[in-house]
Amino acid sequence: MAVLQAMPAVCRGISLKKTFSNYLLVAVLQAVLAVCRGKKMENYLEENYDVVVVGAGHAGCEAALACARLGLETIMFTVSVESIAMMPCNPNIGGSSKGHLVRELDALGGEMGKNIDKTFIQSKMLNSSKGPAVHSLRAQADKSEYSRQMRRTIENTEHLTVRQAEVADILTDDDKNVTGVKTYSGAVYHCRAVVLCTGTYLKARCIYGDVSSYTGPNGLQAANHLTDALKRLGIEVRRFKTGTPARVDKRSIDFSKMEEQFGDKHIVPFSFTTNPDDIQKEQVSCYLTYTNEKTHKIIRDNLDRSPLYSGKIEGTGPRYCPSIEDKVVRFADKDRHQVFVEPEGNYTNEMYLGGMSSSLPEDVQYAMYRTVPGLENVKIVRNAYAIEYDCINAVELKSSLEFKNVHGLFSGGQINGSSGYEEAAVQGLIAGINAAMKLLGREPLILDRSEAYIGVLIDDLVTKESHEPYRMMTSRAEYRLLLRQDNADLRLSAKGHEIGLISDERMEKVEEKRRAIAEEIKRLSSVMIGGTNEVCDFLARHNSTALNNGVSLADLIKRPELDYETIAELDKDRKPLPWDVIEQVNINIKYQGYIERELRQVEHFKKLEKKLIPDNIDYDEVGSLRLEARQKLKSFRPRSIGQASRISGVSPADVTVLLVYLESRR
Repeated sequence: MAVLQAMPAVCRGISLKKTFSNYLLVAVLQAVLAVCRGKKMENYLEENYDVVVVGAGHAGCEAALACARLGLETIMFTVSVESIAMMPCNPNIGGSSKGHLVRELDALGGEMGKNIDKTFIQSKMLNSSKGPAVHSLRAQADKSEYSRQMRRTIENTEHLTVRQAEVADILTDDDKNVTGVKTYSGAVYHCRAVVLCTGTYLKARCIYGDVSSYTGPNGLQAANHLTDALKRLGIEVRRFKTGTPARVDKRSIDFSKMEEQFGDKHIVPFSFTTNPDDIQKEQVSCYLTYTNEKTHKIIRDNLDRSPLYSGKIEGTGPRYCPSIEDKVVRFADKDRHQVFVEPEGNYTNEMYLGGMSSSLPEDVQYAMYRTVPGLENVKIVRNAYAIEYDCINAVELKSSLEFKNVHGLFSGGQINGSSGYEEAAVQGLIAGINAAMKLLGREPLILDRSEAYIGVLIDDLVTKESHEPYRMMTSRAEYRLLLRQDNADLRLSAKGHEIGLISDERMEKVEEKRRAIAEEIKRLSSVMIGGTNEVCDFLARHNSTALNNGVSLADLIKRPELDYETIAELDKDRKPLPWDVIEQVNINIKYQGYIERELRQVEHFKKLEKKLIPDNIDYDEVGSLRLEARQKLKSFRPRSIGQASRISGVSPADVTVLLVYLESRR
């Protein structure tokens, strides 16, 4: 009877008499269990959608919004609704090269740029003393407000449903076509495409010192079951690691011992749709201080307690964003390292200690932080920690971010082995767009390396075998002068419009801007001036060489000491123009020669990118290919000769052989 009492109510309705033989008792129990099992199977939740997005971080939000805005019924799963667009590390958007990504995302119709414009507390254009190729926006966000604003956008988008649940399995048919997902509770969501944006949650483990907890960032629930599903589908899983510094109480900091860092007087928005006049506001300050030899000694003396060096951390960490203990070991010649003390938002006293991420024990954290000027009496609110998580090998993806061997399964963000909010967001956008394109029967959006930093990022991920978290840098882009953050709208808005994420009205404004730039450059090139007294006086005042003959105003702008604004007094017929048009005019004239040179380089690059390799090519039939090249080409399945040439192990000679073979098949 105890067995029956443990069964569902429908089973308990069957009574048994003590006079039953053991045989009859067993038979009845078996029948009851069969009924119960059948009843359970009949009652699981079952729904239908076009697209399922797994994860609601920066990648998941962009993927879900893109699919929904293109009219597809989309559901986005998250382990916690409170973690939508959460910033578990530094609450900032942009930075060197990362600002480029955000502005490109905005030009394609993404949301991150609009959201940070609504929620920033400090904004700054980095590298402004250098050339325009490396200018990059960075904004400190109000951490809580950023997440709230994005959640508000998500929840009020048509065709988009948010669901708090853990996706445990990906369902496919016999041909490995995606058919749906199953949650941990057993609910089934049928769909035609799945976008994985799991961030750092897959089998996540947070570590500092001897403390190890199997949670996601900020103590949130980890996703512990999806990894097994990926492995069953034949997807390679890796273990990566990243980390974050302590958050400390603002009231315990002596800011007088630090260098105050102000925002820009004139704030430039991230989104091309944001009116600059609407975001000019009072900004909060950030602060800069430094570690010292005392700090480094404490770290060195406690390296044996660091899980990073004791072997307790298995995952591979990012080379370009190391922990403070890693910095002290790797850069032993440095007597100090920068520490950026930055607010988490207007709603809190928590301050972020940028540059001092760590997994050292909490007593060591207190000791080392208190050696830093201004932090002598600091109180820690949240300990620094390292986080390990599962991710995939991105070379298993196509350039569209669809898995090569699982049709309809896309992947974007840190699950692809990258790091950073911005890298995640743009991958989520592209994965979401291409999931939509697949279902709508349209060609995928694939940006090449000459078109966008997004193209560089994705090409690096799917072509180069990275064994550490990937971080975007300006040095990774071959055509940096063409791929500036200031011209992202001119480069990419047409693609966003063609996809359906940029409105006709917005596209017309971009075309008006393009026309205004061209007309002003043409006008400046045609207005000639000579060596009049006025001109000579002007040139002398600006330490510029005197004229021997007549030149155009455009020629004057090309001089290093002059620019469009400076020559205004010589330009009597000038009409007022928007600041962004002026910016483009100045850059395009000043760097004309360099831009034309890069355009010629791009021409050569495009020739190889346009030579597509058939999907069904049999590399064993390509004679004279070296064995290593043959193996790599079979594994990567590059879409073009250009992509094939960037695969490690494929030599220029192999590329030539491949070109000859493709020509012979025409």
